[in-house]
Amino acid sequence: MRIALISTAFVPVPPRRYGGTELMVAELADGLVERGHEVTLFGTGDSCTSAELRACYQTAQWPPNIMVDINHVSWALQQVVDGDFDVVHANSAGALVFTRFAQWPPMVYTLHHARDESLSAFYAHFPDAYYAAISHDQARREIGLPRLAVVHHGLDPEKYEWCDRPGDYVCFVARYARVKGPHTAIDVAEAAGVPIRMAGEVHGVDTEFYARELEPRLSQDHVTVLGSIGRDVKVPLLREARAMLAPIDWDEPFGLAFIEAMLSGCPVVAFPRGSLPELVEPGVTGFLARDADEMRALIAPGGPVDDFDRQRCRECAIERFGRDRMVEEYERLYTYATTDARPGSSITRAPLVRIA
Repeated sequence: MRIALISTAFVPVPPRRYGGTELMVAELADGLVERGHEVTLFGTGDSCTSAELRACYQTAQWPPNIMVDINHVSWALQQVVDGDFDVVHANSAGALVFTRFAQWPPMVYTLHHARDESLSAFYAHFPDAYYAAISHDQARREIGLPRLAVVHHGLDPEKYEWCDRPGDYVCFVARYARVKGPHTAIDVAEAAGVPIRMAGEVHGVDTEFYARELEPRLSQDHVTVLGSIGRDVKVPLLREARAMLAPIDWDEPFGLAFIEAMLSGCPVVAFPRGSLPELVEPGVTGFLARDADEMRALIAPGGPVDDFDRQRCRECAIERFGRDRMVEEYERLYTYATTDARPGSSITRAPLVRIA
């Protein structure tokens, strides 16, 4: 199958540090190539991929900018017009506009965000796209899109390591935003009497929260600040961590860091919001805590985390969240889209496709 895979213009593929969308795109591109597909990745010129790479911008254009996005997407889709593709897989909402034009390959679009009223209203204008939600929770919160699949993210397990005997610390790996709960993670670790290693960075919209709630906590004795980290630091961090804390305060649509931890045999100890109840299998890949007190009890020395089977966690994560499974499910969605779009097809505008 000839696939045009459109990433963003803001972060290279794969990301050096922050970039969940671009990490998913990197894994998907390499997985599709490995399975024999002809993949053209439209990303930034500083990307690294086994697919054919085409770039409007030679370097990542951070921070995100709507005009840059429009230029990147329209340039990529002009290449699609001039080429011969079976399907387009877009990861930027701006690409949906082009489904209004005739003579286009079918377009798959992945929703990478929590429910956003303005985006939901935008999607309603483009019923000809094939939408992919990244969790069932995200799909349930979205408007009634005419063709919606659910495809959980997946990662290459070989890029992660695990061990039987972790270190004494827990970790937090996410943006330094209130909804991610970094301040709560620090407080829980202190109450449990365990050290915590904090990996993340603050974005512009979160500077007030950071200054008020997080910066004073980061200087506490039990906290080690790692900053924004790449895979070279993340792999040993997760391999040796007793647990990853995820005291989220929002409806997380997925969370790639969670499955990175699971693939490392590291239990995810989280609040049951958003995607977490469908990602975390209690006692197998982590634990769900109703509040900070319950989270403290789970990670305290002598508690459930100490008896956690890290090998079983990794094995389960490979089965549920390995790259091969994700690639196979997108293949099924691409096939569905190309068959549905074919004149005379008996598959026409099915209301919902449940891929996962």
